[in-house]
Amino acid sequence: MSTPRQIWPEAFEKRYVEKGYWQGETFGQMLDRLDANFGPRLALVAGESRWSYSELARRARIAAEGFAGLGLEPGDRVLVQLPNRAEFLATIFGLFYAGLVPVYALPAHRETEVLHLASRSGARAYVVADRHDGFDYLPLARKVLAEVDGVEHVIVAGEAAEFIGFDILGDEGLTTPVPRNPRDVAFLQISGGSTGLPKLIPRTHDDYLYSVRGSAEICGLSEGSVYLCALPAAHNFPMSSPGYLGALHVGGTVVMSPNPQPEVAFRLIAEHGVTITGLVPPLALLWMQAAPRSKHDLSSLQVLGVGGAKFIPEAAAKVRPVLGCTLQQVFGMAEGLVNYTRLDDPEEIITHTQGRPISPDDEVLVLDDEGQPVPEGEPGNLYTRGPYTIRGYHEEPSANARSFTPDGFYRTGDVVRRLPGGYLEVRGRAGDHINRAGEKISAEEVEDHLIAHEGVFDAAVVALPDKFLGEKTCAFVVRSEEGEVQPRDLKAFVRGRGIAEFKVPDQIVFVPEFETTAVGKVSRKALRAALKEKYLEKGDAA
Repeated sequence: MSTPRQIWPEAFEKRYVEKGYWQGETFGQMLDRLDANFGPRLALVAGESRWSYSELARRARIAAEGFAGLGLEPGDRVLVQLPNRAEFLATIFGLFYAGLVPVYALPAHRETEVLHLASRSGARAYVVADRHDGFDYLPLARKVLAEVDGVEHVIVAGEAAEFIGFDILGDEGLTTPVPRNPRDVAFLQISGGSTGLPKLIPRTHDDYLYSVRGSAEICGLSEGSVYLCALPAAHNFPMSSPGYLGALHVGGTVVMSPNPQPEVAFRLIAEHGVTITGLVPPLALLWMQAAPRSKHDLSSLQVLGVGGAKFIPEAAAKVRPVLGCTLQQVFGMAEGLVNYTRLDDPEEIITHTQGRPISPDDEVLVLDDEGQPVPEGEPGNLYTRGPYTIRGYHEEPSANARSFTPDGFYRTGDVVRRLPGGYLEVRGRAGDHINRAGEKISAEEVEDHLIAHEGVFDAAVVALPDKFLGEKTCAFVVRSEEGEVQPRDLKAFVRGRGIAEFKVPDQIVFVPEFETTAVGKVSRKALRAALKEKYLEKGDAA
């Protein structure tokens, strides 16, 4: 298993250093800086835990010592699947401090995704919660240990059973961070794959910390900021847009919410004076529905970032009158480019666009299907490169050939309009991915699971517009000759195949045949488009 790398051409590296984007700081050095500058200040609130910056650093050093004591060496990968608990921050900073590379898995991931991530990353250890949201992770941990070559250790936050308990991982703690090159890969984020299984995104210390600093400045963070981490902390959005890393960078406070539901989040906002948070559009709508009936005081909330999927203007316009705070639209990707509306932008810009890039050196192209520029204001395919946008996925040569141009532009798969001032309006996805409440779902992956059922002859999955989720999944299914399978049977079958719940089809429509498949050479993309036009755009689907 090769060591993850991310390399920019020398001329680009030189420019990014000269312009001050890359400042040569590693995450381990960031931890020391935070401890030195903000030691006694409150850094983290998570459940019953109240940690100062010095306490966060102390806990991370203890974890780092424990990881090193297991024989893990600098550069080794460690799969992390933890919910929004204090142990999450102690773990990731402990890994950074020990020179190890976190690989982020979402709490919603199940056997299929977790086994893939552990194997593809070459992970030597797996850090996981005992239980979360009704799910017992210990059987999954046993499966990872048994089936993934190279995974030697399982560390559990909570009841550890036969595994290593996080609370007894270390003792005194490392005193200084393991030296790392700021151009080294700091961690591996995840991205949707063409077959649905996540690709690994190598992010370096230099490139990612630039995006954190830039985001914190654009979002107006200061020592008085209190950031509510409502979305799963392993997501790129709550990590750095501006996220908990942005809040920590400026000496603010991070409040971890165990889930983003209004009854939980509103209490935390009122109790801790939360000033800023980030949500995907469905949750923003849910909060706006719940706020008028809530007994909690939400007046401390100054900024609500909304991203992950298109936020329709009609909903965006309601944020200020209903929640009493400024909306900040966010459009970005774990691969790099992040756009924000600015806090002082006109209301028309805030409600109708998804912002403009962080950096003056974010290069943005909007091209037609033949690769030619489209006129400003016309929709086209978004390409980008810049000081915090990757140049390639980890060990994905075919995906890299599809996703990156020879001169280093990333083909995002998004369709956008570029407006005056460089603002972007997101129009949708160019490929066969469905953006369901900010989670990218591969149509092909879901189809493969459906076709595995003996009662299914063929299946095609498409996106349907949904005012709550943004998009939802609709599966067209041709039954096998003697099949009598029903929608509830197929949903239960797919769910039972060990995939994340958000990938289970929202709607299933049975059709007699796929007429276009008779040609043999018609692409799945064309088939999906034809089915959508025939059954959905004419209103025939239930």
